[in-house]
Amino acid sequence: MKQHECSISFCDKCAFETNSVFKYLTRDEIERLNYEKDFRLYKRGDILYNEGNRISGFYCINSGIIKVFKTGIDGKEQIIRFARRGEIIAYRSVLSNESACTSAKVVEDCQVCFIPSELLIQFVKNNPAFSFEMIKLTCHELAEANSYITDIAQKTVRERLAEVLIQLVKDFGIDDQKYLRISLTREELANIVGTATESVIRLLSEFKTDKLIELNGRRIKVLDVKGLNKISNIII
Repeated sequence: MKQHECSISFCDKCAFETNSVFKYLTRDEIERLNYEKDFRLYKRGDILYNEGNRISGFYCINSGIIKVFKTGIDGKEQIIRFARRGEIIAYRSVLSNESACTSAKVVEDCQVCFIPSELLIQFVKNNPAFSFEMIKLTCHELAEANSYITDIAQKTVRERLAEVLIQLVKDFGIDDQKYLRISLTREELANIVGTATESVIRLLSEFKTDKLIELNGRRIKVLDVKGLNKISNIII
């Protein structure tokens, strides 16, 4: 795990800019959070923590992108989600006092705040508004997991890939040239969809032929969102 020096971001300003769960903390709690957190910089490819590790805190992303994933028996990654600015990861392992149930790896250079476990526990115990928002956050992630399980069971790989591309547009947006604002390898896309890399390469080529997307290395230009929606069978 490689760390680098960087300037500190203050939670009171960041929480309201990103609409994060920390905006529900009191002034005294925010001041304590600012004092006790550890502000860190990680580079692409750095690992924040590994599945099965005992962790002494959790992370809030200030900038960049982190992928959260599980590793199968054959060593293949299954990407659970991408965390970006204002989001927190590894908090469920802290609340349950269990080993990390996922791993986290940097996709895009990032700045994160590492927050000691005891702070989260105390905030949850002493701040009802914050506790309620943590419950809502946990329920939201559970609903996303249930939706993913349903997709794996009932949708084709073609449908799932189209849905993933649409979700990436919603989560990260597109630039002025219609390119996704996140750059992923074909293997990473396959690890989100839950299929072989070769299948994703073939389907991306088909989407390109159908003029739904254009490809420029790892960059993907989205040309026809409606067409992808139709393929994905998403209920809008």
